[in-house]
Amino acid sequence: MDAGLGVALLAALVWGVYIYVLKRSFDEYPPAALTVLINAFGIAWYLPVAVTQVDGSAAALGSFGLAEAGVTTLTIVATAAAFVLFLRAIDEGDVSYVTPINKIVPMFVLPLEVLVLGQVLTPLEVGGVVVATLAVYVANYDPGGFFEPFRKAAASRPAQLALLSAMCYAVSDLGKRVSLQELAIPERLWVPMLLVGVAVVLLPIAVRNPPTESDLGLRGDLPTLAVAGGMVALGEHLTTLSFAVLPASIASPVINTQAIVAVVLGGVLLGERHFRLRLVAAVLAVIGVTLIAI
Repeated sequence: MDAGLGVALLAALVWGVYIYVLKRSFDEYPPAALTVLINAFGIAWYLPVAVTQVDGSAAALGSFGLAEAGVTTLTIVATAAAFVLFLRAIDEGDVSYVTPINKIVPMFVLPLEVLVLGQVLTPLEVGGVVVATLAVYVANYDPGGFFEPFRKAAASRPAQLALLSAMCYAVSDLGKRVSLQELAIPERLWVPMLLVGVAVVLLPIAVRNPPTESDLGLRGDLPTLAVAGGMVALGEHLTTLSFAVLPASIASPVINTQAIVAVVLGGVLLGERHFRLRLVAAVLAVIGVTLIAI
């Protein structure tokens, strides 16, 4: 248990720093092209891990049927859409504003689980949804009427993109649960499948709207892209390992503390406005996720 918690905390740290790196280093990159480039490096970093499970992966692929293929495809497409929307959100808004809103994924996961998997909501889970919703209110708080934060969120393009991203992540998370638990896809097969699948889905968009070396200095950014790819490979690996040894009710809220990491880095290193208020929003989002996951 202690080792699993350590892995989950490390995953949260990696993802939180990764969000900061995205905003700090790749603000001008087209989202699809950036995702394909980072995933390509991530795949290269993960290959040494993947090849250690070649026999088990081959056997798992051989047993793939329509259910496995359908759930995997839906999960990959939802993950690709969620990440592109998140990139657009942090491109148009502050990391410290977008991240707490984007981390209310359980608000959308729970209704999906109720409808698709027949999960029954507990009072604690309902309370978690309320607290997570409050995080959105706090992140958008402005002196004025009681409903002003809701009007601000409804009119804010970054907030809209973050919410859409959270919805897609909810579909992705549900697909991951079914893939790794009900369908028993091996963890070390799942990570490269996800990275490759997302890159393939976004490749046509990336080709139509590529980054240009003259505009962005792509060649000079290759080392940073390689680092970002390594963080993605490490983050996905740690996330998968933590879910393999911990109950989801423990792993999920721990990993989602990445919101606090991203907000702190955005406020301290990027000098974003309303840092204290958004830190409160991030903490509320994590508390809401924790209550939902308990």
